[in-house]
Amino acid sequence: MRLFTAVALPQAVKEQLSLLCCGLPGARWEQTEQLHLTLRFIGEADGAMRREIGEALAAVRCQPFSLELKGVGFFPPRQEPQVLWAGLEKSEPLLHLHRQIENALKRVGVEPEGRKYSPHVTLARLRGTPSSKIGGWLVQHSLLVTPPFPVSSFRLYRSVLAPDGAKHFVEAEYPLAAA
Repeated sequence: MRLFTAVALPQAVKEQLSLLCCGLPGARWEQTEQLHLTLRFIGEADGAMRREIGEALAAVRCQPFSLELKGVGFFPPRQEPQVLWAGLEKSEPLLHLHRQIENALKRVGVEPEGRKYSPHVTLARLRGTPSSKIGGWLVQHSLLVTPPFPVSSFRLYRSVLAPDGAKHFVEAEYPLAAA
């Protein structure tokens, strides 16, 4: 199984983001129901490791908090854009949750992620999209701001790769609660 953890987005936020998902040739837009805020990509895990991961994630303790999406951008920075994303207002509680998940996964033998955590919601994957069009899209949507929304849980997802993009399925949901 290909696994990752994420925060589910409220339907109103997904609908607001879906309004941005158009107007670029060569963009493969995420389907509205698939939009999420990745906390940690885990990768492939067999059934036994999946159970250990589930138990470790169930032990994560973090207070509920609020998030707000703000701005758009692309990855990789300073190179040909391959991914368009919606960013977030800086959130120490989100970074705390990410650290808690990272520590829980390390305890069961999941290798640490090799790059710095950069919270975002993936909107599209790009292939052959003209830079001038990307620049125009970024300018047009640069003032994106969503109303704050509550985060009271996180999820473990299974990702299945398909020709038209990955499909994500909820494996488990973990409520946030203080230690």
